[in-house]
Amino acid sequence: MVNAVMEPDYPLETLHTESDHDSVYNTSWVSVCPRGLWKVQRRRLNNGSQQTASDSDVTPISSSNCPRLGSLCRVQVRLKANNDEAENVACEKTGEKLPAQPDPFTAELTESGTTPFVRCKDSVLQVPLGDWTTLRLGDGQCDITEACLEGMRAGEKCEIQLSPLETGPDAAVPHPSDESLPFFATVELQAFTPGKESWEMSPGEKWEWVKSHKDTGGVRFRSEDLWGAADSYSKAMKLVITLCNHIRDVAKKGWEYEAEEQREATLETLYPSAEELNKMKADLHSNLSLCQLKLNQPERAKANAAKATQLEPGCAKAWYRLGKACQIVNELEEAKQAFRKLLELQPEMPAALKALKDIASREKATNAQLGLRLSKMFS
Repeated sequence: MVNAVMEPDYPLETLHTESDHDSVYNTSWVSVCPRGLWKVQRRRLNNGSQQTASDSDVTPISSSNCPRLGSLCRVQVRLKANNDEAENVACEKTGEKLPAQPDPFTAELTESGTTPFVRCKDSVLQVPLGDWTTLRLGDGQCDITEACLEGMRAGEKCEIQLSPLETGPDAAVPHPSDESLPFFATVELQAFTPGKESWEMSPGEKWEWVKSHKDTGGVRFRSEDLWGAADSYSKAMKLVITLCNHIRDVAKKGWEYEAEEQREATLETLYPSAEELNKMKADLHSNLSLCQLKLNQPERAKANAAKATQLEPGCAKAWYRLGKACQIVNELEEAKQAFRKLLELQPEMPAALKALKDIASREKATNAQLGLRLSKMFS
């Protein structure tokens, strides 16, 4: 699910509503996939069994207990036609029979049991359709499915309606015209293992998730999944912010308190230092800026690049991205300052020299046009 983040200035906004009215779809949000932004609307088809699976048994849980970060979830996603009586589209095309439903009380959910599935740029739902799949919540295999699972209980089934969100004529990933849109799918959660909310995690656990989200963002970016990459970097950033707040609290309470927390850490890797957090935060801002440049969002790219340079003044990539963003929004003086700073860090860098030459040409052309207008005014 795409969440609004105050820091960093993220390119996406959340649409999330809960309604008590008698509408068919009472929950909606915006999710990302390699094809861009999609609005998801959900309605529940049953209430679930209110049970969760562990390695050895199944224990009852409260109605508010749903999969959380790190939960292993056994889930089945099936495409539907516009009416409830239609058969699964994927199976109609292949002629194959859907696999028998496994027993959620005996199926073992383990890390090694997660279902490998390569994300496809042309697909919206990044899961094998019609098959029972094991996903770890937070891995980002399929953002739409994960967001749906966050509000479900074991044994629950829901229907989702998906439609592309308009992103403007200059969108980097335009949505094709498709008469079958919106389309429908069902999501069924059989069982899940316990997970944790971010506030329940130790600093070390949060740090591992930060690195995981950043790595996922890098993989998505290299596969040209720009929306997915930006979403992963934003998830990492939100956890980094909570870690920075923790470090500040520790500093106020004194280093003896920190030493005690370090001894009580549940992971072998202790939580990062303030310097490591600062660098990570700068890297995430810089990476977000690059995604936003490619998504034609120069104002947001400028804001994130500027934050990256403030956090890490020696980051050459951030200065270059700041300069490019300023160029695009026609803030040429700020662009020149950014590229000159880049040349201080990397003298004779061809890209910076070329950018300054281009800016000088633009300024010369602008001055010539201004001079021509003034001459006409006073002639």
